[in-house]
Amino acid sequence: MTKRTLGVSVYPDHSNDEDKKYLAKAAKHGFSRIFMSMLEVSEGKEAVMAKYHDLISYAKELGFTTTLDVAPNIFDQLGISYQDLSFFSELGADGIRLDEGFDGRQEALISYNPQQLNVELNMSNDVDYLNNILSYSANEPFIFGCHNFYPQRGTGLPLEFFNSCSKRFKEHGIQTAAFITSQSGTMGPWSINDGLPTLEMHRDLPVELQAKHLFATNMIDCVIIGNAYASDEELEKLGNLNRYQIVFNVKICDCIHDVEQQILLDNQHVRRGDITDLVIRSTEVRKKYGPEENPKNGCSHEFKRGDIVIGNDEFGKYKNELQIVLEAHSDERKNKVAEISDQELFLLDYITPWAKFKLEEI
Repeated sequence: MTKRTLGVSVYPDHSNDEDKKYLAKAAKHGFSRIFMSMLEVSEGKEAVMAKYHDLISYAKELGFTTTLDVAPNIFDQLGISYQDLSFFSELGADGIRLDEGFDGRQEALISYNPQQLNVELNMSNDVDYLNNILSYSANEPFIFGCHNFYPQRGTGLPLEFFNSCSKRFKEHGIQTAAFITSQSGTMGPWSINDGLPTLEMHRDLPVELQAKHLFATNMIDCVIIGNAYASDEELEKLGNLNRYQIVFNVKICDCIHDVEQQILLDNQHVRRGDITDLVIRSTEVRKKYGPEENPKNGCSHEFKRGDIVIGNDEFGKYKNELQIVLEAHSDERKNKVAEISDQELFLLDYITPWAKFKLEEI
């Protein structure tokens, strides 16, 4: 498994000097990858070289790697061929993304380019495209996968289809990427820009929740903001995101006890491996806090999905065990201490046996 990364997208043919300022901000928040679209190139080879080389050189100084999104018409327009990728290497790019595929044999051959550019494949089609390429003895360390983004509302991928597409790449250990959309960005490759997510369900969600979800699927190694420019607040939130386990945002109840607050916020939680449908059980904390008194509180003991409860003094050996409610129930032996925000409830599906998770006050 590769380390997880964050990326931004820039559109040199639609933008101005703001690109460099944006990249500098993103670098400060731990972003390390750039998706740079060349699909809209309309100038000649020399003008393209000057503009892109300057920006990519600056990005390299900041520690970014850059992938250029290309299509066959760009090759024709610039008078270059898939057999000679030296133009992209001279620009300073680290890889190219093939917006359109070939017959498998061609992609395999391209992966042996002497410039050692990575070749990113479109992941958003649930066909045996990757296996076909690999069957032609492709240069696997240089093969990457990257989903599409979808500027038109209602056209993003449904989750089940996304999972099926992504699984084809992860089964081969191919590095993968997908897009989330900034809620403040207005720039993309085309005039239509209703946001630029891969998944349709993400279109109106906060940017950090989109990223949490993509990482939680265990299908995506790099999360890229599809549109430009994300706000400073969005960049900061993504930079602070835990990329390796879900951290739920929780609203704490007024009647929480001090020991319960410690259990809730100051511990690494682990779901038991022998799971139940009723609750997610974090049992290690009850061993640590077993001697601590925890009287029954005055909050309601009627629980709904997403409520977080802790066993009180009436719960015997299960006192101070933390549970996240999956199915509504009532129990006087448990104190409600917090609840997960409604927007994040769907992430409970990703707390699998032995999954690690943390809880953070909103």
